[in-house]
Amino acid sequence: MKSRFARRARLLSFLFILGALLLVVRLYFVQIVNGEAYERDALGQYVAPSSEMNDRGDIFFQKKDNGLVVAAVMQTGWIVAIQPKTIESADSIYAKLSGVIALDKVKFYESAAKADDPYEEVAFRVMDKDAALIRNLRIPGVLLAQDKWRLYPAGALAAHTIGFVGFQGSQKVGVYGLERYWNDTLTKTVSGLYVNPFAEIFTNVGTLLASDPRKEEGDIVTSIEPIVEQRLEETLDSVMNAYEPKIAGGIIMNPRTGEIIALAARPGFNPNTYGAVSNPSVFGNPLVDNIYEMGSIMKPLTLSAALDTGAITPDTTYDDQGFVMKSGKKISNFDFKGRGVVNMQTVLNESLNTGAVFAVDTMGHDVFAKYVHAYGLGEETGVDLPNEAVGHVGAIDKGADVDYASASFGQGIAVTPIEMVRALAVLANGGRLPEPHVVTGVRHKTGIVRKVALADQKQILKPETAETMSTMLTTVYDKALLGGILKQEHYSIAAKTGTAQIAIPGGGGYYGDRFLHSFFGYFPSHDPKFIVFLFAVEPQKEAYASHTLAKPFLEITKFLINYYNIPPDR
Repeated sequence: MKSRFARRARLLSFLFILGALLLVVRLYFVQIVNGEAYERDALGQYVAPSSEMNDRGDIFFQKKDNGLVVAAVMQTGWIVAIQPKTIESADSIYAKLSGVIALDKVKFYESAAKADDPYEEVAFRVMDKDAALIRNLRIPGVLLAQDKWRLYPAGALAAHTIGFVGFQGSQKVGVYGLERYWNDTLTKTVSGLYVNPFAEIFTNVGTLLASDPRKEEGDIVTSIEPIVEQRLEETLDSVMNAYEPKIAGGIIMNPRTGEIIALAARPGFNPNTYGAVSNPSVFGNPLVDNIYEMGSIMKPLTLSAALDTGAITPDTTYDDQGFVMKSGKKISNFDFKGRGVVNMQTVLNESLNTGAVFAVDTMGHDVFAKYVHAYGLGEETGVDLPNEAVGHVGAIDKGADVDYASASFGQGIAVTPIEMVRALAVLANGGRLPEPHVVTGVRHKTGIVRKVALADQKQILKPETAETMSTMLTTVYDKALLGGILKQEHYSIAAKTGTAQIAIPGGGGYYGDRFLHSFFGYFPSHDPKFIVFLFAVEPQKEAYASHTLAKPFLEITKFLINYYNIPPDR
């Protein structure tokens, strides 16, 4: 009898504990997770919502200390509407409303004049405190309706990365940037606040156990560091002001992890006022959407391939006559001059096209083509941004001799900037190919952030090859770039410039007066924390990237060293 009583007591105790636990969990969701929404729902339950947008997850920047800063958020407020068929004095209503909020006078009176219309909206995005004042006025014929809209608190900062929400048909969805690529994750499909408490608990448990957090709804946490992003954008603004290129852009990435710390392009835009932009082409992201012939920043990749196969060493020499003939066409150095017998370090120091051609001929065309593809050139990087273009490298697949020669120094093949940054990061990452990405995690309704898994990195070059190239590029920066004036006493920097002719559309050769300038560098050279890439399309006043982008690169480098307290390495 006693044992039966004890079993019943234990069962009842278990049920009470379970019930209490479920009640606590339910209160957590009501008061913490959904508290603000319930409060707003109670405040406005007497009017119908008038929003074109559903709820949507937030987007966060991530500071260097891992603190989160809101980049995109749903803003809630009110729409003020009038009922023209019931109002008695439009002048009186205008006077009362304009004493609280800013009104478009012309639009207000046009709306009030529609005598048969039962509902006309006259003010939007009205904040709670102003809506409360209007409610207290109790004006006959004036209504308040709940409203929601997307707000970008940082304005134009990282606009090409964040994107914005716009119309697709009659619905508002993400149309550019992360808003588009991560639209399914950011879109909240649950309508209404009430959810069966048992269903809510087990749904959230299921979310935490899901194998891929990208397939679940939530907020997204990015690797974009807002202070670094701002500094990159200020640098690009200075390049635009000084050299007036059509487009300028930059990427700062951790070459080990592929995390993009900053990404920016100019011209820019403010996603809060995207409707005021006259040329929608500025919404596209040229670092991901556009392909370019990159020029001499390709040479380190070419020479690394030849080093990796053993076809050359840094001390290998050739006789530079200033030009070579390939397929009946003359390929020259940038200054049309020969240097005589020089080694591979000189090829990089003086950016000799003939030296890059020599490296390709020495390793063999098929081997060179294999490495170009292994670097990921000519394929999507998989970066989590929309509209990623694919580079054109078909010239190295069974092409003529002149095609391989041109490709060796970055002409005749065209790639996206993000493709090139990933390929160059191989040199900074011990020969491994990283996966560039912006989003690091998804924050679910419970507040728990789940990391986004990345693919395993492929080993493209031997680690010692990457080390050798890093040493060679450090010599380029210390001794050759602008005569060595940018050398840093306590920090090693590996870097290279690129100046490429811009092709005439339709295969008509190259413009004689239009160039693309590019620059990349990473530091410290043998334990890189960052790789920085800059480019400018058709800059004016200066002929070479060393004069347009080298100093802006150094400004960013010094800032990163100080901001992240990177210790000196020499």
